[in-house]
Amino acid sequence: MVKHINGKELENLLASEQRTIFCDFWASWCGPCRMLAPVFEEISNAYDGQALFVKVDVDDEESASVAIKYQITSIPNVIAFKGGVPKDSSLGFVPQQALETFVKNNL
Repeated sequence: MVKHINGKELENLLASEQRTIFCDFWASWCGPCRMLAPVFEEISNAYDGQALFVKVDVDDEESASVAIKYQITSIPNVIAFKGGVPKDSSLGFVPQQALETFVKNNL
């Protein structure tokens, strides 16, 4: 299950979570973001318990600093965080099989 969080909540998770965190940086006005949302949700359900799946709205005032910190210049941008640091990213809309491969490669 995907949890919607803000930038501060992401930073807290990165400091405490041992599992891989897949964070989808997105915005409500972004067409490719809306296309990716159900794919991200389905994969999060399939890998529930193995990793954490979160979404951060880059337009949220409380999330602007974290978007800058991780150099989010295009969305959707799914970043895999391991040990609190970015390990890999998937930029733009990708089909389910490609996103699932990305998740498997970064667990």
